[in-house]
Amino acid sequence: MSVVIRLSRMGKRGERKFRIIVKEKRTRRDGDSIETLGSFEKGERNGSQNLNRDRYKYWLSVGARPSETVAQIFEK
Repeated sequence: MSVVIRLSRMGKRGERKFRIIVKEKRTRRDGDSIETLGSFEKGERNGSQNLNRDRYKYWLSVGARPSETVAQIFEK
């Protein structure tokens, strides 16, 4: 089983809100997830973030691979 950390879209049409989730690679973008690590809202002022960095580090240590966008979000 290949596990990835990626974004899942949420909110109304036209809004740029995402959940950062851990899921199996073969599932759909908005399908079932293993765990939610936080949320991210893209905006003009660096966006608002609500992130669980401890769980992110745990999933990386177990072998989950983050998407490029998620890696950039957690670097900030």
